[in-house]
Amino acid sequence: MPEFGWIMQSIKTVAATDDSNIRMLRMVVDGIPVPALIIGSDERIIVANETALDLFGQAVIGRHYILTMRQPGLLDAIEGTLRHKQKACGRHIITGPSREATYRVTVSPMPEDQVMCVFEDITEQEQVGAIRRDFVANVSHELRTPLTSLLGFIETLQGAAKDDPAARGRFLTIMSREAERMNRLVRDLLSLSRVESEERVRPTTPVDIVALVAGAVTALRPTAAAAGAELEITGQQEPLVIPADPDQMVQVFQNLIENAIKYGATGGRITIDLRRDDTDTLRLGPTVVIDVIDRGEGIDPIHIPRLTERFYRVDNHRSREMGGTGLGLAIVKHIVNRHRGRFRIESEKGKGSVFTVILPQN
Repeated sequence: MPEFGWIMQSIKTVAATDDSNIRMLRMVVDGIPVPALIIGSDERIIVANETALDLFGQAVIGRHYILTMRQPGLLDAIEGTLRHKQKACGRHIITGPSREATYRVTVSPMPEDQVMCVFEDITEQEQVGAIRRDFVANVSHELRTPLTSLLGFIETLQGAAKDDPAARGRFLTIMSREAERMNRLVRDLLSLSRVESEERVRPTTPVDIVALVAGAVTALRPTAAAAGAELEITGQQEPLVIPADPDQMVQVFQNLIENAIKYGATGGRITIDLRRDDTDTLRLGPTVVIDVIDRGEGIDPIHIPRLTERFYRVDNHRSREMGGTGLGLAIVKHIVNRHRGRFRIESEKGKGSVFTVILPQN
């Protein structure tokens, strides 16, 4: 950790000039803004700053380092530094009740056979890396299935079904469906990437949100009718202008209404309710609230916190059969965040679901 080089030099100077001055060592170590401790030549911890004491407990001073840091990789790094007087790195993982914390530990040699350990919290970096790996794995899986089908059908059409018009027509229909599935996935991935890149820039274009909702409903009425559901708009009917990106807002309403049709059409009626709310003046100020309400099967509450995660599905098979990519609600969440709004989901098994978008008017 090069930013702490001056501290290391100060410690070496103190240790070299006065071996007994533990108090001075402690004062220097206390200047390090992350957990840090010093292991003496007898392999016991002789100095620890406040953040290290919070991490390992107040009784850590005087304890053998093996009793405090039990991860084999970190113990090997400390032992190697004690033996060979060379800097090393290790990892220290602490499992808590709600999350796992990961630290990168820099182990540095000091005069008089002492060792200094500095703990850098890399939990967030590890989580970002895990999210990235999961994302790549999910995209690969989502593309692999239709690609495998396409390759199989192409091989069949080039061979056994080459001169079979009936089989050829059936296979081409399936191939078209699988190709469209990949097209939807790529389109949603590009949309999600674009929304994330713009998330820090709030839109300023004046937009009539009532007209946008009405347009989305009109476009999806045939889809709802085919699924046996009816779309209705209630609440605010007069124009209501807010700063927004019209294309992204249409995408939000289309995604939410399409979801309601796919998974809530069994309730027969889907309601899109608009209203003004001037009560939340402390956080968002005057807002516009749009509820998309279905009366279908509902969602088990255990799934609700994860519904806006990429590729998370309550029912994988059903979602794919209905053409879902698992990205729709993630896109909605990022668009609403860009508009400095709130997105909420409420549902109860057997009683339907309510997807709520709250947007500031100013």
